Amino acid sequence: MSAPGRPQALGLKTKLAYGFGSAAYGIKDNGLQTLLLLFYNQIVGLRSDLVGMAIFAALVLDAFVDPAIGRWTDRTSSRWGRRHPFMVAAAIPVGVLYVLLWNPPRTSSTETMIFLVVVAVLARTAISTYEIPSSALAPELTADYDERTSLLGYRYLFSWIGGMTMAFVTFVFIMAPSPDYPVGQLNPVSYRVYSWVAAVAMVVAILVSAWGTPVPARRVGAPPAHDGVPRPAIWSTFKNKAFIMLMASGVFSFASTGLTFALSTYFNTYLWALDASVFGIFTAALLIGAVGAFWLAQSLSRRFGKKIASIWVMASYPPVAIAPYALWAAGAFPHAGDAALLPLLMVFMALAATLGTAGAILGASMMSDVVEDAELRTGERSEGTYFAGSFFMQKCVSGLGLFLAGGMLSIVNFPAGAAPGTVPAPVLSQLVLLYVGVLIALGAFATWFIICFPLGGRGEHETRLARLSAIASHALTLPESEAEYPASDSPPPHGPAETSIP
Repeated sequence: MSAPGRPQALGLKTKLAYGFGSAAYGIKDNGLQTLLLLFYNQIVGLRSDLVGMAIFAALVLDAFVDPAIGRWTDRTSSRWGRRHPFMVAAAIPVGVLYVLLWNPPRTSSTETMIFLVVVAVLARTAISTYEIPSSALAPELTADYDERTSLLGYRYLFSWIGGMTMAFVTFVFIMAPSPDYPVGQLNPVSYRVYSWVAAVAMVVAILVSAWGTPVPARRVGAPPAHDGVPRPAIWSTFKNKAFIMLMASGVFSFASTGLTFALSTYFNTYLWALDASVFGIFTAALLIGAVGAFWLAQSLSRRFGKKIASIWVMASYPPVAIAPYALWAAGAFPHAGDAALLPLLMVFMALAATLGTAGAILGASMMSDVVEDAELRTGERSEGTYFAGSFFMQKCVSGLGLFLAGGMLSIVNFPAGAAPGTVPAPVLSQLVLLYVGVLIALGAFATWFIICFPLGGRGEHETRLARLSAIASHALTLPESEAEYPASDSPPPHGPAETSIP
């Protein structure tokens, strides 16, 4: 064991392996965002508000399950480190449960609703068992202020690549129009094929990333191994103002993104009258946005710091996301069938994806800084616990977003089983105006809470690391029994070395 030194830059191989696993989350979340509501509402026949309630119920349970998983990984000790055993164990359950989610029993609405809630909870728990420990690796792998943004940029980049690649394959090939189903996304058989293809891809991504990422060496002051039972101390995270502000901002920010994705399939199908093959083309715009976010988040962070950069992108997202719909309502945007419609939609989608994803990257990087702030205050290193909060925010994309979308569709009385071109114009207009208003409100709250985020920029971060390094150096002079398990006012150091998985 050694005292922490100056943070070292990570190799490209480590960054690629770390990011690749997030393709599994991208595939899962893209499916839940764009297809789940449509599938259970229009194919299975469940009311849209019930679908939203089912996913929201799963989200509420996530608020309890995710911190427990994070704490459990923090308190685990093995030859493969604290995180990797959970990452590997999650792979197969993730695939199996995702297949089940898209193959519900065709029974009563009540039984279908119960099935959806139970399987959604189990599937989201399984993906949490991978994503939380995987996310928690970031602050363990590097302490550098800018390198963290870069590392997490790869994570979100691969999440988008995984999700968009799966979306392209789904809409262009799996849900291609047929004589029986000219609107491919309304073909029930397509969803069974999709579930198996997506599940296999998710399992492969998880296993490849778990094997390819290094196991951080055990550090001085790492928490001792307990019996694996999560402790009540997980609730101490809610005493950290920086964590609370970042969580609150993230919940509203990710909810707005989730609402946009949840309604995008409805708007594309019923407002813009686009078929599934065109949906596949949209993936190009979203991938451009993801690559743009990868660059934008790092550039703004280096120049202005993470907080100022986050404020800028969060405040900019809602106007860009609602622009096509606000202009349509004002009669100033191309309507269905206009040649200019698709190019303009792609431009706005790329810009919205750039801003939304850049905000997510910056938020995750800021959560890494919160870990050290908490370590300095409590003397305990709890990456898993804090990143459980970060992952909970991400789940708000599909959870809170679908809940809001389902409620809005119910408010405007959107018809179930509707064919394109048959939805009354007043219903579409009400849905557009409601979407615009809700997205503006969500964006305003997200921006306000990030303004209240108390941690400073790069200089304050370097000061925290210096203090932690001094404490760790002091711990190294103690007898080994004391150095391994320091008192609460002697936090562990930062900057682990990397080792390979045996």
